[in-house]
Amino acid sequence: MARWIAGLDGCRGAWAGALLDLDDPGRFRTGLFADVAACLDGPEAPLCVGIDVPIGLPDRVSGGGRGADRAARAVLGASGRASVFPVPPRAAVYAPDYAQAKRLCRENSDPPFAPSIQCWNILGSVRAVDTLLRARPALAARLHEVHPEIAFRGLNGGAPLARKKGPERARGLAERRALLLAAGLPEALVLARPRGAGADDHLDALAGLVVARDILLGRAVPLPDPPEWDGHGLPVVIWAPAARA
Repeated sequence: MARWIAGLDGCRGAWAGALLDLDDPGRFRTGLFADVAACLDGPEAPLCVGIDVPIGLPDRVSGGGRGADRAARAVLGASGRASVFPVPPRAAVYAPDYAQAKRLCRENSDPPFAPSIQCWNILGSVRAVDTLLRARPALAARLHEVHPEIAFRGLNGGAPLARKKGPERARGLAERRALLLAAGLPEALVLARPRGAGADDHLDALAGLVVARDILLGRAVPLPDPPEWDGHGLPVVIWAPAARA
């Protein structure tokens, strides 16, 4: 019996996806999905999916944001904490435009803050996933929040890696490919970047796949531990891979 898992990472108006059959690692595929449901409801019907998007939204933000984000920043330290953006309150996530998102965020945060334009640009994906899980709550048992840099840091024994962008890009991508291979992913899968996906998007989707595997096998690490829950009963937790030396 096939046990499919998947990893998803946002990319140019779609989702870069990687799928693997745990019972037959020679069976895998990569591709772009128009939305998250297309992966979950696809022919593989993955049992566990790691996705790089916040799940579980605060009604009000205080004390540095969600417990999951504070825990992730603690793991990444000074060199990587900037990659964990503060998740705005639910009202701001559903704002119709950037100006209102900033206003609603300031009104529902202590100390007040406003989302950056970079954050605003990804809130469409956050809304889409939140809407999907609230409409189909059973999917929360299959769809799990991951953070690629948390995953790669865990696969690297807690040590930081070269950056994926800028002058370090080539080395950073090579380090991440090596870690995915060391984690047991087939080389053909690691090299099977789908057309239309960036190299970093593909590697981030594969990182989500590794975490999905560890979740399904019961060895992934929740941040925070124990997980928290939002006002709609959705989990607020970033999953990390099993600790590696």
